[in-house]
Amino acid sequence: QVELVESGGGLVQAGGSLRLSCAASGSIFRVNTMGWYRQAPGKQRELVATATSGGTTNYGDSVKGRFTISRDNAKNTVYLQMNSLKPEDTGLYYCQAYILPSWFTSPSDVWGQGTQVTVSS
Repeated sequence: QVELVESGGGLVQAGGSLRLSCAASGSIFRVNTMGWYRQAPGKQRELVATATSGGTTNYGDSVKGRFTISRDNAKNTVYLQMNSLKPEDTGLYYCQAYILPSWFTSPSDVWGQGTQVTVSS
């Protein structure tokens, strides 16, 4: 059993910052790409940022230059530093990862429960 546990969400004023964390735990051989997605009420889930185990990152257009994704591979943890937050950044932020439970299995697509981020104007 593998799970992702997010933390760090909350309420912040526009222009402020938050840092999200997501740790993978359980039976893990290797963690491949990890990322963050978000979903606002009435909208589809969208990409925020991803990071490979080698350090290659990718960002959604709306967060480029404001958010930074990073990883601690030794801890199977991914972080999302969010600066210059805007009200439109409000949503439920989900952690996602491709995890191999063992060397002979295919990667599993694992999602966290989500952490709420609310940015007030």
